Amino acid sequence: MKKKTYRHYAGAAMLGVLLTANVVLAQTTEMSTTTTTSSAGTVSEFGPATIMIKTETAPDPVRYTYTKTTTYVDETGAPVSMETVKSGLPVTVYYVKDGSNMVASKVIVRKAAVIVPAAAPVIEEKKTTTTTTQDNQ
Repeated sequence: MKKKTYRHYAGAAMLGVLLTANVVLAQTTEMSTTTTTSSAGTVSEFGPATIMIKTETAPDPVRYTYTKTTTYVDETGAPVSMETVKSGLPVTVYYVKDGSNMVASKVIVRKAAVIVPAAAPVIEEKKTTTTTTQDNQ
């Protein structure tokens, strides 16, 4: 009777190993790659769900969407509020493609270039008066 019990357990153990092997072999690993791209330009419009950027390479502004997870930072990487993004500011947008949409993941807000108008040339006039006296002796 002991032999029969041993064979029964051995057969059950072997069946368990085979089932486990099939489950392990049936598992698949799914890998995905996300590519983040950046684009620099000037904000032409900032709306409730989109940011339009005018770049030097595109004739028309490029449309990006943003989400609650989009981060806004300055040039040093310090966080800034999204309210600082205004038309005319230079920015760099890091985005990922989601179908036909470009979704901004990070927006780097740069300081606006301060354009100082050229000052009119300063003309300085100096008048010199020389008095010469002669001694008539």
